[in-house]
Amino acid sequence: MFGWLRRRLPPPQIPESLWRGVLRDYPFLAARSPAERERLREMSARFLQDKEFNGVHGLEITDETALAIAAQAVLPVLHLGLSWYDDFVGIVVHPGEALARRTATDEAGVVHQYDEVLAGEAMDRGPVMLSWSDVKAGGRLAHEGYNLVIHEFAHKLDLRDGAADGCPPLRSAHGRQAWLTVLREDYDRFREQVVMAERFGAEAPWLNAYGATDHGEFFAVACEAYFVNRERFAREFPRLLALFDGFFQPAA
Repeated sequence: MFGWLRRRLPPPQIPESLWRGVLRDYPFLAARSPAERERLREMSARFLQDKEFNGVHGLEITDETALAIAAQAVLPVLHLGLSWYDDFVGIVVHPGEALARRTATDEAGVVHQYDEVLAGEAMDRGPVMLSWSDVKAGGRLAHEGYNLVIHEFAHKLDLRDGAADGCPPLRSAHGRQAWLTVLREDYDRFREQVVMAERFGAEAPWLNAYGATDHGEFFAVACEAYFVNRERFAREFPRLLALFDGFFQPAA
């Protein structure tokens, strides 16, 4: 109720001590330029104003909890704008991993039900679910290219056109085809590395093997690494680096 009024009010100022704590806990945020950090702070305040956080299973959503999630979620759209996240409001935070009941139908038409363990989930035009223990790990696991918040919010970008295919909405069909060509070629190379490691004991690739699931998951896993460990990502995926730079950091 009165959501239109809420959006028109100026966002609250983030206390300095609270902001310094987030930069301390997530060094890849502190590593941004002064101008980017200031923009990140302003957009995080607006994000906190527009979204609704809900803790479950006894988890209390503190100011620190909400800001840690907001600042990391804003990073992918720092130069794109918060309108990319205007298709949802709710963010559900579990203390740890959650069980999701799934239903699948096999080729014979038999319906199977099973439980899937999730650290996070982004629903098309719906809420985002996050494991707080995994959110907190984002600061210390940046060297591995791991970040749950960026992963799930990358899915939200990918899903803007309704297809989880690893390509967010682009302005032209030509741009989309060029994007998919690079992404799919790098995905195929990465998937082969994962298969070789799992089946034949070859050296495991740097990125999380979950990225070999499909193109959408590869995009989300690659986005994690791109934002939290750009130097290593540049060595591993130079073509994706150029592709992502053109999208996430468009020229003024």
